Parts: sequence; structure tokens; C-alpha cells
Amino acid sequence: MDTKSNNSPSFLETHFVDIHEILPEEEDEEAEGEEEIASNVENAENRFHGLVKTREGKRARRNFSRQVSLETGFSVLRKESKTKDQRELLRRSGTSFGDYGSTRHFVEGRKADFNIFRTKSALSRQNSALPQRESGVDHIQKNQDAPGEGLQHDGESVNESVPAGRYFAALRGPELDQVKDSEDILLPKDEKWPFLLRFPIGCFGICLGLSSQAILWRALSSSPSTKFLHVTPFINFVLWLLAVGVLVAISVTYALKCALYFEAVKREYFHPVRVNFFFAPWVVCMFLAIGAPPRIAPETLHPAIWCVFMAPILFLDLKIYGQWLSGGKRRLCKVANPSSHLSVVGNFVGAILAAKVGWKEAGKFLWSIGFAHYLVVFVTLYQRLPTSEALPKELHPVYSMFIATPAAASLAWGAVYGEFDGLARTCYFIALFLYTSLVVRINFFRGFRFSVAWWSYTFPMTTVSIASIKYSEAAPSAVSKGLALTLSFMSSAMVSILFVSTLLHAFVWRTLFPNDLAIAIKKRRLAKEKKPMKKSCDIKRWTKQSPLSLVSTTRKHNSGNKGSDGEN
Repeated sequence: MDTKSNNSPSFLETHFVDIHEILPEEEDEEAEGEEEIASNVENAENRFHGLVKTREGKRARRNFSRQVSLETGFSVLRKESKTKDQRELLRRSGTSFGDYGSTRHFVEGRKADFNIFRTKSALSRQNSALPQRESGVDHIQKNQDAPGEGLQHDGESVNESVPAGRYFAALRGPELDQVKDSEDILLPKDEKWPFLLRFPIGCFGICLGLSSQAILWRALSSSPSTKFLHVTPFINFVLWLLAVGVLVAISVTYALKCALYFEAVKREYFHPVRVNFFFAPWVVCMFLAIGAPPRIAPETLHPAIWCVFMAPILFLDLKIYGQWLSGGKRRLCKVANPSSHLSVVGNFVGAILAAKVGWKEAGKFLWSIGFAHYLVVFVTLYQRLPTSEALPKELHPVYSMFIATPAAASLAWGAVYGEFDGLARTCYFIALFLYTSLVVRINFFRGFRFSVAWWSYTFPMTTVSIASIKYSEAAPSAVSKGLALTLSFMSSAMVSILFVSTLLHAFVWRTLFPNDLAIAIKKRRLAKEKKPMKKSCDIKRWTKQSPLSLVSTTRKHNSGNKGSDGEN
């Protein structure tokens, strides 16, 4: 009998036996062989049972260690070293059952994590940057308390500034307030956000419309060309009080947003459209100073009023215009949009207020700054450079901003120089032509949902109406007076319609403040998977190559492989 033995434990499971006739002289040798095989089998069994016991002991200890990881959320590896109490904190991979609870908690925390836009997130970021060592239990407790801050949404930090081109790439619509279907955001879309997060900077457009109406009705009640209408100054007084009340309410609300959700305010500041609305509060204050009722304010205001309201606008001018001039990612050809006119209008309104307080030279200075930048913005938007971001193709009330700047420039020139002369009339005629070109395309303004930002597009109509009244004073005729009355009626009717619509959407339908998705976009877009059609196109292109080029390409590839093999 010839038996094949092995020291491995598999020998106990498999036996190879060769049966043949045993000769008499081989019986003694066979007996010695059987004794040797028996001893080998016994030794193998002893070693095998020892290995099994050792592994069972190790498994028992590992099971105990695993039970600890299920209860506490981290695994502890005990090492046999000089320091017996040394422990090592292991990272959770998310593939084991012990990490299932933490993964589920991360998803749920991200789903309702609105704290990433709170002001305290900046302080938390500074504290997390300190070189401190924390235990595993403290680390888990910190993630449970603020899951969005520790995980930062897959490496996305809400505190980082979003490039201007990212807004154009991720958002759509004339106001860049709608997220594209292919984009993902930091907050859930199907859940109602806190009110302050849904309160945009565009709400100051309501104040722009109401305060400009106060100026219009003061002009209608005091202008010699409209004296036959016998307009009472009480309308100006009511509109002025209404505008002041709305401004106070919106300012207090947005101040609370700045205090509680400052990260969201920063997102609005980096938005290429909404950054221009940061001029709106100060423009509204100057509108209210210019259109104040005679019974409240004197004819000549104190210069301190101009200094207080104009200082923030000058600061924003240096910041915004500096970015346009110096270039970079926020140069004018990249971020230009119709709302950019709002950053220019503030200079002309400041010139009007400077003339009202008696500082004519300061008014001339502001007028020159505003007119220089108006020409640049107008040309950039009108020709649409190939290097600029694509503007929305559909027409929208946002294009009424084109008529606000030249109309304000004509009023400012007349206020500074004391007469509505040739240059003032030139700017007025430009605004009148742009106004007419938009009115004849009224059908293209349909089909857009109502939003608060529409209010900021009412004051251009009011500005043109006021300029028409000044023009009728300089050139009195039936045509000029009829034009002034028509434009004034249209602007007042538009403001009335928007005011009623705002009340209905705010208190009846409760749809005035939807989720502000524009502030929750991610800084970087997720990489898309390559389409299979691209591979098929590559195959077709490869098959169209000539045989000679294929041979040369193959030789180059082979020579490259040989060279790499030689280096290795």
C-alpha cells in the first residue's frame, strides 16, 4: 500500500490509496511504514486542533471587540505592546453593519440641516481648525449635534465664495433664480425652508416702486404743466408714509437675516444679479429724501443726509467697479446683466440729492461717474460679447432696467445745472426710445411666474414718467403734456397691480416667498459619467482611419511599451 501524506490539515480530508498485490518480502517494510504513518497522522491532528482552538480564541476576542463597535460607533484595536492602555481610533468605512446607524443619521441630518447658513458656522469653522484632540465619543456627539458642519456635505464648504460663472452654469431664468434639473443643491427642494432663508434681497424692489411713486405724485401736484389736474399733495403724503413703513419692515427683516444667516447673505452678494440689489436700500432712502412731502421736509435738506445715504453707495461703487476694471472672474463681460444698471442709477440719484442739499459740485462728480459706467454697461449688454456669459433669450421685465439709467441721468443733469437743456433731453430721448421698443413687444412678457423682483422693474417706468413731466415743463405742448400723463398713468397702474398681487401672494396664497434655491447651489458641479455614444463615435473614427496610419499608430504604441519596459 502506497499512501501519500501531507502535514496540512487537508490530509485528514483526502486519501489517495493504491491497491495491488502484496509480496511476502514487503510485509516487514509495510508494517514499519504503517507505524510511521500513524505517528504522522497523530502529530497532524494535534497541530490542527491547536490551530482551531487558537482561531476560536481570536474570534471570541474579535466578537467582543465588534460588540463594542456596534454600541459606541468606533472600533478599538488592542495591540500587545509595552503600553497596554494604548488605543487607536479607526475610521468608519460605511460598509460594515456597525456604521449603518451613522450613515443613516448623516442622510437624515443633511436633509434638514439649515444650520450651515447660520452666522455661527463661521465660528464653528474657526474652532474646528484649532489643533485639538478629541475622543471617538466626542467626535460622534459633535457630528450628531451639527452633522452639516463636520461633514461639509461631501467636501463642500458653504463658507467658500462661489464663482460668478458657477451661478450662470447652475441657474437659469432671467433673474438666475431657478436651478437646472442637472444640478444638486445643499438643501432639500421638497421641504419648506425657514422664512429668513426664503427672504431675498430683491424685496427692496418693493420700496423702490413705492418711493419712486411718491416722487411722481409730488411732481404731478407741484408741476406747472400738470396744474390743470389739481392733484392733491395728500396722495404724495400717503404714498411716502407707505413707502417708509414698508422700508422699515423689510430692513428689519433683512437685518435679522444678516444676524442669523450671514452665510446666506454672502451667497446673495456673490450672485451676479443680486449683488446689484445691495444698492437698493440706499437708493430708496434717497428717493424718500427727494420725494418727502413739503409739510414734513424743507425745500433744502441738510448735507448730512446726503453723506449718510451716499457713503454706502460710494463704497459699493469702489468694490463693484473695481472688479469690472481689474478683470478676473468677475469682470464686466462675465457678470454683465440688465440688473447691472441698478448699480449705476445710484450715482444719478445721489447727484439729484446733492443738488437738493446745495452741493452742486458733488452732484457733477457723481453724474460723471455714473454716465461713464452707464456707457460701458450699455455697450456690453447691447452687443453681447462672445466672451460674456449667455444672457436669457426670453424677454422679461428685467429689460426695463435699460430705460432707468438714461432717464435718471436726464433728471440728474437738470437738477445739477438747473435747466432741462440739450444733454438732458438727449438722455431722455434715449430712455423714451428704449421704453417704446419694449412696449411694442408686450406679448413676450407673458408666461413668467410672479416674484418679488418684479418690483424693482417698476421704478424705471416711474423715472421715465418724471422725466416726461420735466420735459413738458421745458417744452410745453399738448404732445409733451399728453405723453407725461400717459406714462404717469401706466406706471401708477403697474404699481397698483403689483401691490395687489403681492398682498394676494403673501397673505392669501402664501406663495410670495418660495425656497430660495439660488443660494444653495454647490461650488463645484458633480462630474458626469461619460456617455456610451462617445465611445461608439471614437470607434467609428478609428475605423475610418487609413491602414497606413493604423500601422504607424500601432508601431508607436509598441515602441512606447518597449521603452517603458526597458525603464522598468
